[in-house]
Amino acid sequence: MPYPVGVRDLNGVDTFLFDLDGTLLPMETDEFTRLFFKEISKVFSDLIEPKRLIKYVWVATKDMLNNDGQRTNQEVFMDSFAKLVGKDKILIYKERFDAFCDDIFLNIRQCAKNVPCMRESVCILKEKGYDIVIATNPLFPRKAIVHRIQWAGFKPEDFIYISCYENNRFCKPNIAFYQEILKDIGKRPEQCIMVGNDVQEDLVVASLGMKTYLITNYLIHRSDEPIECTYKGSYEDFYEFVKQLPTIL
Repeated sequence: MPYPVGVRDLNGVDTFLFDLDGTLLPMETDEFTRLFFKEISKVFSDLIEPKRLIKYVWVATKDMLNNDGQRTNQEVFMDSFAKLVGKDKILIYKERFDAFCDDIFLNIRQCAKNVPCMRESVCILKEKGYDIVIATNPLFPRKAIVHRIQWAGFKPEDFIYISCYENNRFCKPNIAFYQEILKDIGKRPEQCIMVGNDVQEDLVVASLGMKTYLITNYLIHRSDEPIECTYKGSYEDFYEFVKQLPTIL
């Protein structure tokens, strides 16, 4: 590993925050996005032309990414989308989207990979007494996020907290997103470590004083800036890292 594990470096840490896509759920983000729009376009084909639908989803998503915390991400997305398709039509769009997340969303599962050592890592952490949080970017409804959690081989009850667009009011890389999670779970930054594969979205928590572990599989880095993190390594490296951690009460 590029950094020594050093148990003393994690003194006081009792909570792991995990990104989902590319971290607990190995996948190529571009492939997921392609399949998502392919499937959702079918669902709305009688209402809107696919290119226009995709454009509108991106516009509403951008508004959600810029959420100032006054409303939930869901409220921001739906209000933005309603302005584009017409407020008189938003109910049928919402009903279709809910149905999509219930059933057809499962067709996207083919882009997810199987990496047993990440499942085993979480099992080890839970056995050792650590709290586990899903800190995925809350751009989707909880039901869609639960599907992806299950694709990764977990159950929702494995986690003390799951971010989702119904409950959260900020998005990555806004540091307020992580502050919101810390407030909701009643933890201080120094009690937590963030595990993710996105340099800009996941490592930003270091500004709060939280430790970080960068997963190098499916690494996302949008600049040439040097990468600064507490630890980094592959899925297998993380598994070895977890095995060396102490049991806590």
